[in-house]
Amino acid sequence: MTDAPAPWREGWDERADSPFTGRTPQQDSPTFRTLTYEVDGRIARITFDRPEHGNAITADTPVELAAAVERADLDPRVHVMLLSGRGKGFCGGYDLSIYAENLDRGDSGAVDTTGTVLDPVVQARNHDPSGQWDPMIDYAMMSRFNRGFASLLHANKPVVAKLHGFAVAGGTDIALYADQIICADDTRIGYPPTRVWGVPAAGMWAHRLGDQRAKRLLLTGDCLTGTQAAEWGLAVESVPADQLDARTEELVARIARMPINQLMMVKLALNSALISSGVHTSTMISTVFDGVARHTREGFAFQTRAATVGFRQAVQERDEPFGDAKRR
Repeated sequence: MTDAPAPWREGWDERADSPFTGRTPQQDSPTFRTLTYEVDGRIARITFDRPEHGNAITADTPVELAAAVERADLDPRVHVMLLSGRGKGFCGGYDLSIYAENLDRGDSGAVDTTGTVLDPVVQARNHDPSGQWDPMIDYAMMSRFNRGFASLLHANKPVVAKLHGFAVAGGTDIALYADQIICADDTRIGYPPTRVWGVPAAGMWAHRLGDQRAKRLLLTGDCLTGTQAAEWGLAVESVPADQLDARTEELVARIARMPINQLMMVKLALNSALISSGVHTSTMISTVFDGVARHTREGFAFQTRAATVGFRQAVQERDEPFGDAKRR
């Protein structure tokens, strides 16, 4: 008898005749501004790391997320990626202290973007109610976010998103690109900005939930609980919050036992059906309409109010008629 694993249990880097033999991948953990990355056995752990801001999205987020995903995709040790958020929730959407309250002083990211479509001054000028709005300047900025988030979908290896606390607004643009979602029962999941000033730019809701249930959420801006998300098929599983970590580890460990090439082939085969259903078209149209929503009379009024009283108060006023206003 031998204690050696069956050949199909060995990873790409574990076989004696592996093409990776003697070729050790980078061991250092890259430094990011918005997230952390580490490899733990066969699992790459990507964790949003702006807990004091609800892991809100900045200009760096899509670039860093895509870089982390690519690193995991190319690493022969990694079989599965686990995406999560540090602190009270997964992701609360875009950092609107930048994008709503102080548009012309926003953070354009780690790289100097002066004079590009990412330049906060350029975007502020294009958002001037007294000026002429160019929708393609807006689209060029927002499509960059979507390309970064969609790296989860287009990665060769599977991605599991672990949701807790809240995954709302732009946070769902990220989460819905994952291959599997597992969440705590009390997680709030939804896109309240459809009430004013937004359309889900990723365009993934109908593809994940179907027409009727997607419309039920987006025509009201209501949120699901994690329990409802699992019942509706948006999440593969929902568990009590104190069991989420353990149950997620069980799931990713089970996936990690699979050969990488099997995982890749299964994901690519299943994604071919998803992509042929029009994901790219939905994303393009939704991104354009998201820009339009921020430049309607109502959109300008909301942004002006946020700049005057602060985004939290503006959101409180937005949600009060629906009976679910909540101070964060």
